[in-house]
Amino acid sequence: MGMALSLLLVAAGAIMRYAVTVTAEGFNLHTIGMILMLVGGVGAVLSIAFWATWGGFGNVAGRGSAVVTSDRTVVREREVL
Repeated sequence: MGMALSLLLVAAGAIMRYAVTVTAEGFNLHTIGMILMLVGGVGAVLSIAFWATWGGFGNVAGRGSAVVTSDRTVVREREVL
């Protein structure tokens, strides 16, 4: 579940919980709205936690990661002035 779907569930749940005044027999729209808001909130938290731990794409300069492409080792010495 992505962030957009989570926000959609929270919005739909809030509408059902606070804006709908219809009563129905057999189920409660206010309870369903609260459940949708909770599921959307949990989905948003999990989505944020997932993206916070994601490492990104490949080797990005400045991150200190190294990619081994062959068995050959290249040693370069710095020139002292």
